[in-house]
Formats: sequence, C-alpha cells, structure tokens
Amino acid sequence: MSTHPARSLSRVLEDLGSTFLDLLHGDAGKAIEIGGVGIHDPHDEQHYPDGAIVLGVGAHGPDEIAGLLRHVRDQRAVALVVRGPVEDADDLAPVVAETGVALLTLTRGASWAQLAAMLRTLLAEGDVGEAGEQTLGGVPSGDLFALANAIATLLDAPVTIEDRRSRILAFSGRQDEADGPRVESILARQVPERYLRLHEEHGVFKELYRSEGLVHVPAPTLGEEVALPRVAVAVRAGDEFLGSVWAALRTPLTPERETAFVEAAKLVALHMLRFRAGSDAENRLRADLVTTALEGGAGAIAALGRLGLVDEPTLVMAMGLAPGQGEDPAHVTAERQRVAGALAVHLAAVQPRSAVALLGDVAYALFPVAANSAYARERAVQVASNFLQRTGERTGALIGIGSMAPEPSALARSRTNADRALRVLFSGRSSRRVAAIADVYVDALMLEMRDLAIANRDEPSGPLARLAAYDAKHNAHLVETLRAWLDAFGDVIAASASVFVHPNTFRYRIRRVTEVGRIDLQDPSARFAAMLELRLMGMGDSDGVRPAGADLTASVG
Repeated sequence: MSTHPARSLSRVLEDLGSTFLDLLHGDAGKAIEIGGVGIHDPHDEQHYPDGAIVLGVGAHGPDEIAGLLRHVRDQRAVALVVRGPVEDADDLAPVVAETGVALLTLTRGASWAQLAAMLRTLLAEGDVGEAGEQTLGGVPSGDLFALANAIATLLDAPVTIEDRRSRILAFSGRQDEADGPRVESILARQVPERYLRLHEEHGVFKELYRSEGLVHVPAPTLGEEVALPRVAVAVRAGDEFLGSVWAALRTPLTPERETAFVEAAKLVALHMLRFRAGSDAENRLRADLVTTALEGGAGAIAALGRLGLVDEPTLVMAMGLAPGQGEDPAHVTAERQRVAGALAVHLAAVQPRSAVALLGDVAYALFPVAANSAYARERAVQVASNFLQRTGERTGALIGIGSMAPEPSALARSRTNADRALRVLFSGRSSRRVAAIADVYVDALMLEMRDLAIANRDEPSGPLARLAAYDAKHNAHLVETLRAWLDAFGDVIAASASVFVHPNTFRYRIRRVTEVGRIDLQDPSARFAAMLELRLMGMGDSDGVRPAGADLTASVG
C-alpha cells in the first residue's frame, strides 16, 4: 500500500512514473493537494483549478517551456507536463526553482488523451463530497492502482488489472521489468489487437472465463517481438465476469504465490464493485448538487460550494437529443447518458470547474464564465459548437444556452432561459444546433405566446378569420398570399416567386385579401397585427392552412 497521499504529486509519480511520467526538475514531495487536470492551449482562455497538473501539449524548447512555467505559476498550478525528451533540460532547473512548479516529461509514444484520462481517474476519489476512510484488505476502497502495487509485491512481478474488454484499469510499478507488449498496452490503456487475436486463437479467454484458478499463458510468438510468459486470473462477482489480473513473469510463481494470486483476485472483485458503486454514487450526488444549484433556493450556495463554483459567474447549458422514430427507450436513455458523459469530459478539458448532470431528458451544465456577459455568451456558444462538431450530427444533440448568473440566486433563471433556447432549436425555427437565449429571444417569446393562445383556446379573429373561412370554402390561398406578402415586405415579385405564381396573379390575390379580409395593408398597425396572429396561430405554415375554429395544438412548434 502506498504511503503517499492519494491526491499528491508523489503518488501520481509512484503510480504513473517510469511508464508515463518522469520528474525532470522540482520537488515531488511537497504536501500540496492536486486540484485537477488542466490542458494548456495558447490560443484559448485558460482556466485551471487551484493546484492543477497542467498538460503542456505542443510546448517545446527551453524558452517556451520556461514561459509556460511562469504562466502556470500565476495560475497556481503545482506541476507542468511536457513531451520528453526536453532540449537543454538543465537550463530549466533555475526556472523550476523560481516558480516552484514541478516539471515532468511525458514518455515518447504515450498519448496525451490517455494521460489526461488516467490522471482524472487517479484524482477522482473524493472530488465531490467527503472522501471516505474505508479500506478493503488494507487498501483504500476502490483504489485499483494501490491494489495493483500490493499484488505486484506479493508476486514479485509487475501486474495489470483489466476489464472485460482487456482495457487497462490500473497497473503496478516496475513495468520496465516486463516487456514491450506490456508497455505498449499501458501506454494505450488497451491490450494490442494482435495479442488479443492470438489469445483468442489459443483459447486463453475461453479458459479464463470458465476457470476458477490461474491460467498460464506461454510467451506469445509474433515475429521478432519478445514477450514474457503471463499468468492470469479471472475477477468475478458471483457469476458476473468483471475482468482479470495479469502478471508478467521472468520466473515461475511458487505454489504459495499462486495461492496468494487467486485470493488476491477475490479482493480485486470487491474493489472493482466498490469502484463501480462509488462512481454511480458520485454521479448521483453530482446530479443532486446540480439540481439543488439550479433551483436557486437556500441550498444553492452550499451545493455550488461542494462543486467548487460558489464564487464565479456561471451560466447554464441545456443539451437535448432529437428523438428518433421507433427507437428502443432503453437505447435512447443509454445514448443520453453517453452524450452527457462526453459533454462532461469536453467541458472539463475546457473549464475544469464545470459540472454536468443528466436530469430527465436534458443534460444541464454549469459553466463558469467571465463577468462580461457578451463575451461569456460568445465563449459558451463556441465551446458548445466545438463539442457538437466533434460528436457529429448522428447524435442529434442540440444545446441551448441561458443568461449569465452573476450570483447563485440567478441560476434558476439561467436554466429557464437555457430551456427556452433549447425549445426554439427543437421547434425548427432555427437551423442552428447551438443558440443562446439572447440570439433566439423573439422566437422563444413567440412560442410562449402561442402556448398562451392554446391555453385560452383562442381562434383566428377579424381579417384572418374571414380570410381562413373564405379559403376553406373556395380554396383561394388568401392566407398564404398575405403571409408571403408580409414576409417579402410588400415586394410582389419576391412574394409571388415564393408561392410559385405569376406576379399578376399575386397582385389580384392581394386585392382579394384586402376586399375579403377588410384589411388596410397601408396601415402599419394592421400589418403588424396580421403578422403576429399568423405567427401565433401557425396559419400559412408549410403544414397547411387551418380553417377558423381548428384546434391550435396541431400547429405548436
């Protein structure tokens, strides 16, 4: 079991060192709690949590790295990671001493995305709420990295803990004592496909699924690659196969160590179940905190405090998925959860203090912003648009962005406005996939006025009622003609083209509009009233003209 605090730099280096990270300069033993992971982007606004490990993606050369060290020092970061090897690395030692920011290097060939994911996994314990003191078998509950190191000590061999799909959940130290395929697996957090196929061909997984004991895997032969023999054991909870533990061996295990390995797998099962339950509980807690914050009541400040958002202007994003025809409800729910999780990861990379929770059919995000409301809106739209561009149009996701909330009491209004913007997007009144309420306010207002008309069971009145009745009797298209004329600001040529009739025919119809409807189209008030009623009643829309007295709910967008 590690003696280093779970959220310390020394613990990160212990768990990920040699395979992923090396300490180039600085003191890893400082008693500073790591506050999260930040990703440096020189072309974007930077927001790091206090005590962050900053990933300096693309930073190279001593001058650029020195400038970045001073920049992240001002952001109260504790460490900077750059791609190794670093040119003239010794020149950076005085800058590290000056800033107090440790400088780490990422192993060549390792993925920044995988490093970010593994750091967030290591730092996830206790992110929301209070950290627990529970242990299982002397190892902190759910801490798979500490457990991997404990098993490696028992076996005197480097081990990995893998899920059902051979993805690396955790690994022990001393992986440099293993072989190339093991290091490749850890760097990718996934066993290479060529080895998976080889194991399938030799029945390794079949034996692993049905065996209660150890499965011995001879050293695989793939071209000139050199690999060590493996010993694996299944991890089960009752009849459920959770994953497996693999040890790379230079010498065979003694009978005592084989027994210890089998027993350790039972402890791994408990930790994996605890880890899964803890993740579920944390997600539920985060959803409860986001809900409390959005309600804006007495508990909002406390909820925002636990989310780390109490002192910042914030706005609400509301993301919904366009419903598919005939889709299985369980599939739709799973898709909502998947896309909401992707949104949480995306926002965390851009603004680590963001919080996302799926509430019903809508995923709500609390997004900290600058105090300037115009810039905040522009920034939020850009971030949301980038997310939807990455996920593609297949998801059918749309995002509405609310007004800025300078204080917790204004979050409820921001949520309402985010919902209003999202409704406009779903109504089809905008071709956008992202919209702030300020950009679609009039459309939102029109939908709400239509709601009121429906609630009051209002019907077309005055000129429109007369035109609709005449159309129903004579199929004369007078409502359609009026709408086209108003939309074209009285331009007969443009209006007639929009309804595919000759301009002379259109002029005749407009005269009939004034005669039948008894409406003065030279009067601005009459024109405005007609246009407003057309919008509210949905008359002249592409779904057809509705006669007077028709049910208004049919046209709600």
